[in-house]
Amino acid sequence: MPTNASPLHPYWPRHLQLENFVPNDRPTWHILASLFSVSGVLVTATWILSGHVAVVPLGTWRRLSMCWFAFCGFIHMVIEGWFSLYHKDLLGDQAFLSQVWKEYSKGDSRYLLNDNFMISMETITAFLWGPLSLWVVIAFLRQQSFRFVLQLVISMGQIYGDVLYFMTEYFDEFQHGEVGHPLYFWFYFVFLNTVWLVVPGILVFDSVRQLSQAQSMLDAKTARTKRKQN
Repeated sequence: MPTNASPLHPYWPRHLQLENFVPNDRPTWHILASLFSVSGVLVTATWILSGHVAVVPLGTWRRLSMCWFAFCGFIHMVIEGWFSLYHKDLLGDQAFLSQVWKEYSKGDSRYLLNDNFMISMETITAFLWGPLSLWVVIAFLRQQSFRFVLQLVISMGQIYGDVLYFMTEYFDEFQHGEVGHPLYFWFYFVFLNTVWLVVPGILVFDSVRQLSQAQSMLDAKTARTKRKQN
């Protein structure tokens, strides 16, 4: 075989040797449509649930935030959980979720290279932020007192992981994907991950505001109590 022959895979850098790689037998549109359909059903179900099961009526913003956390629970526990458990088998596996990762890896091939950072980050995300995301939905439905603490912790964890994700690839000079590609770079790598900076950032601000108000009320109550005692 000529030394300049094209690699038998779509990943970057192009010199990667992926001997066990088996191409997806599902087209891109099928994979994306399936994921967005499931996500849409989940978000719709959470929206309906939040309007009927909550112990107190919830506003539009709060119900939307619950939809976000339900979506996060699905992505973290199912999609990223699959990667955490089966990252060594992705190249040659044709299970649907393995094909999801082979498709996404066209924008970031580190997911197929047993990259230690990816394995560590996705494992923490799947088994910590995933269950906590579902817990925060329950906490808001039941008006549990620690709900904004959970929201703050999860959102900060998501932001931290995402910042490290972008920074590690920046220091690798974006060599694991085709920079500028409209789907693989701008949609998979940039847009999908930026969502996990923007939305958690808004939720961090929301949590800080709610917790600050609660602390101010407690401080005022404590001050009134001390004045009465004096």
